[in-house]
Amino acid sequence: MRYAKYIREGCAKDGTQYYSPLRAQLLHGELLGGAPCLPNSARLVDELFNWGVEVLKELISVPTVNPPGENYGEFVATASRLLSEAGFEDIEIHRVPREVVEKHYSGLGKYPRYILIARKGSGYPVLHFNGHYDVVPPGQGWRHDPFDPVIEGGKLYGRGAVDMKGGIAAAILAARAFFTANPGFKGTFEIALVPDEEIGGETGTGYLVEKELSSPDYVVIAEPSGSGTVWIGHRGAYWFYVEVYGKQAHGSSPWLGVNAFEYMVRVAHDFMTEYRELLSRKKSRYEYDDPRGASPTITLGGEVKGSTKINILPGYYAFSVDRRLIVEESIEEVEEEVNRFIQRLRERYPEVRIEAKPVNKLPPAITPKESKLVVLAKEAVREVTGAEPRLTVCLGGLDMRYYTEKGIETITYGPGPSGVAHQVDEYVELEELRKVAKAYAALAEKLLAK
Repeated sequence: MRYAKYIREGCAKDGTQYYSPLRAQLLHGELLGGAPCLPNSARLVDELFNWGVEVLKELISVPTVNPPGENYGEFVATASRLLSEAGFEDIEIHRVPREVVEKHYSGLGKYPRYILIARKGSGYPVLHFNGHYDVVPPGQGWRHDPFDPVIEGGKLYGRGAVDMKGGIAAAILAARAFFTANPGFKGTFEIALVPDEEIGGETGTGYLVEKELSSPDYVVIAEPSGSGTVWIGHRGAYWFYVEVYGKQAHGSSPWLGVNAFEYMVRVAHDFMTEYRELLSRKKSRYEYDDPRGASPTITLGGEVKGSTKINILPGYYAFSVDRRLIVEESIEEVEEEVNRFIQRLRERYPEVRIEAKPVNKLPPAITPKESKLVVLAKEAVREVTGAEPRLTVCLGGLDMRYYTEKGIETITYGPGPSGVAHQVDEYVELEELRKVAKAYAALAEKLLAK
């Protein structure tokens, strides 16, 4: 039997969409009934969208290159004005103490770091959007000035367009639409703009959380997951050097020394075979952006250090290891695992001294799928895009860990495509910006609207 599948024409007063048989298409299938409309604030995003694009252009035009951390003061001044235009009533700017910057990033303390927190409303729940405003250096080969944004073919080009000033602009646009549609909402709507995510985040989100500059119930980090994907976590990282100490000698009489390079090669081979085999036995129960990321991985030799003269038998060599953690692992257990493996190598090669020297520890993060924030974000994205979003774990590191370590429900969701981040001719797709801003507004309605 053939049925008329009606096309959505608009929204009725009771909040359902109605359908017009005048535009019906005869198809095999069932006759559709009413379905929920987008919240008013999400639909207002369309009316305010051109303003949102101009917001993004202004943000990109301030070259907040990191390192070293340039023009941060100019950026927060510009952002403060734009946030006021959006309707925020309480805007705080916190300067990160110089000694804190120097502690984490030696030599950068002379460049001021600022954390901006904009609020509207009062009490709980607190919905908190987080965006980092620092960008990586532009590099060479751009078709246009990377800090003079250009729109071509539905894409807005500029350094930071997708990573992640596009997400910041989407949050500001969503806030203005939400405030317009919900003048008496409950709780608090916050946007936090932070520096230094590109160099680790200790003096940005890390400082914000440590000093409790905000006390959010729900956090959305606006990194570029893409409108069809919600990152509910990220992998961790344990970076270390494997150092091999032999005995230096003259190249004309190598029998007088112990060649650290030759032993380093053996040790590296053991990591590539035995240690990789150990990691391959582990498998995460979560979905990752790429299924190969569901097991821990190692990358060897990103950096190699040692002798620099051809006629020296080297007494020291070291290579780096980038060990990535799945979300079920902890830094502590991985460090213990590495130390056990190093001890096996010491017993295998007693002629040299082998050490593991940690240089960076990034814990993984995860927010359970059944958490309130994930469930409502999934609903909001589905309503806006018409498709079920993927709930995945990001392969790289994010600022999520600072919040999840405090037990705060946190997701990462922002306009893409993520694959052009850090590249020459970086861009954000304008339709991605629109969809994500609508999803933010829809999520705010679910959490804050009365």
